[in-house]
Amino acid sequence: MRRRAFITLIGGAAGWPLVARAQQSERMRRIGMLNALASSADDPGATDILRPFRKGLQDAGWIEEKNIHVDYRYGGGNVARIDAAAAALVALSPDLIYATGLPAVRALQQKTRTMPIVFTLVADPVGFGLVASLSQPGGNVTGFMVWELSIGGKWLQVLREIKPAVSHVGIIYNPDTCPYADPLVASAKAAGGSNVVVSEYPIRAVGEIETVAASLGPARHSGLLIIPEPFTNAQRDQIIAQSARFGLATINPSYGATKRGALISYTYSLDGMIRQSVTYIDRILKGESPRDLPVQAPTKFELSINLKAANALGLTVPDKLLALADEVIE
Repeated sequence: MRRRAFITLIGGAAGWPLVARAQQSERMRRIGMLNALASSADDPGATDILRPFRKGLQDAGWIEEKNIHVDYRYGGGNVARIDAAAAALVALSPDLIYATGLPAVRALQQKTRTMPIVFTLVADPVGFGLVASLSQPGGNVTGFMVWELSIGGKWLQVLREIKPAVSHVGIIYNPDTCPYADPLVASAKAAGGSNVVVSEYPIRAVGEIETVAASLGPARHSGLLIIPEPFTNAQRDQIIAQSARFGLATINPSYGATKRGALISYTYSLDGMIRQSVTYIDRILKGESPRDLPVQAPTKFELSINLKAANALGLTVPDKLLALADEVIE
């Protein structure tokens, strides 16, 4: 009897790790999501991200409220609100936080140097001290950057393709939420050379958008370039409306801008980038460390043209540009 009891005891003990592992794999995981750009879940800037984010989670086997819970917070392009949202998420002690936009990552990094953070929509993560290097992040942060800061020149070139006569281009951004504006502006000025006057319009309030558009609008050959960042992304519809009101040819590289009425956009593939970020979330939840996951650059850029907006501005889109477009909205 003692031998039988001993065998039973050993058999039961051998089963403990298997049971424990099964319970661990089935436990509800908790992550946070800080969207610095959108104001709420109903904001188009939120739905553009949430759709591929949730699809990516499902494809990786993470089903909300079944084996993963997501706490959502929004910053609406406001620095104080972003900081408060970051503090609230860190206080929840999730397994990981997914952050969109440089201000969101910086706010989170000020509050935790151990909690894993995966980012998207961030420019120059090395220059801003988020990671030690692209190949070896070395800390608790990794993710997917948006573009090289020389892309400002490409944006100006695209604007000149759709409006060859443009001779004065204003550049809008909020210096509080876009600390990477200088190299983008410099590359745009270099691309414009002596043929295009490039003027900066740093703004901090919604009302200033109309002021800038009104000042450029009367100039027959003027145009507008929007630097995508939390403030201008949050005010995307207002910028589009004022550009149309004052007859400004505007390149607006924020995601989904042409679908909402902007003239032209050239930027990364948002869906692809968000889906890629979910692969990092999945890997970290399964035990990998952000310090070992390299920061990646976008592999695909998309040119989108809104023909209705072009017609309203009296512009004829060159066939060459239409042939290059990934999306043409009529």
